[in-house]
Amino acid sequence: MNERLSKAGGRRQVVAVYGAAGHTGRFVIRELSRRGFTAIAIGRNAANLAAADFPAGVRREVAALDDPASVARALTGADAVVNCAGPFLDTAEPLVSAALRAGIHYFDVTAEQASAQGIFERYSAAAEEAGVTVIPAMGFYGGLGDLLATAAIGDWTRADEARIGIALDSWKPTEGTRVTGRRNTARRLMLSEGKLRPLADPAPNAVWPFAEPFGAQEMVELPFTEAILIGRHLQVSELHTYLNTAPLRDLRDTTTPPPVAADASGRSAQTFLVEVEVRQGSMVRRASARGRDIYAITGPLVVEAVERILNDARVQGGVFAPGALFDARNFLAALTPDVLS
Repeated sequence: MNERLSKAGGRRQVVAVYGAAGHTGRFVIRELSRRGFTAIAIGRNAANLAAADFPAGVRREVAALDDPASVARALTGADAVVNCAGPFLDTAEPLVSAALRAGIHYFDVTAEQASAQGIFERYSAAAEEAGVTVIPAMGFYGGLGDLLATAAIGDWTRADEARIGIALDSWKPTEGTRVTGRRNTARRLMLSEGKLRPLADPAPNAVWPFAEPFGAQEMVELPFTEAILIGRHLQVSELHTYLNTAPLRDLRDTTTPPPVAADASGRSAQTFLVEVEVRQGSMVRRASARGRDIYAITGPLVVEAVERILNDARVQGGVFAPGALFDARNFLAALTPDVLS
């Protein structure tokens, strides 16, 4: 295993994970350890932290967001923090503030539009002044779609329309997903005429001709944080995101069980396919990614971003969409073929 060494002093790089004992947090901890980082597992519940099966060498810290001193102690020695604790409407701002005070980079994996938008609006100037990079929504919902759209647009300076189709073969939601759904009641936003506007009610339906094995799928327009990210750095007049309806039935069924590990890595058997098409006049470009387990894929996505920021001598301060900072094609290629194809 290669150790990740900081630019200053050659010490091993340290990344804190808030919400580390949660389902997604455990994937992030494993990915950090696999890549040679020292991980700090932070949580609100000491018993859950103690019971979590973390790799050897992971430091455990208990901290409550309403106790800034405990958060500051938990972040001691960290170079960056990854927030995996939803609802992010409640956790993102306290942790961004703590990261800025500590002078460390902040990442989260929110799918909540209001949370990501709030971080851009309220912390861009402070992060720039502090020289701290802040990247919200660096997960399956949000970051992946932003990177695919950025890769598809390529050298175009603008696009008339972008469409994102997300197909899941099922959705076994975590308890955190259910809690976030109950908390996140804000009306969803989409891009229209280059501006964020409320999604129509009822949301439009469509049929998307996915590649096999999904094929034609019944879809509903359901924008996530990719609308916030893309609207920040790409000149796109119209952006529409669709999710197939089958997994939404799983999500809405209160008897649907949580995800179950199907291999030694902890990934479930769930499969996904994301297809993006962008149009400029009569020209159309496409990009797509497929893989397994929307929770598990978030680990490599956010840790790849952390690694690139911590090893970039030209790191910028501010709040950014991933596609605004990274070479999107190169970033996605780095995850191929192990976690994406």
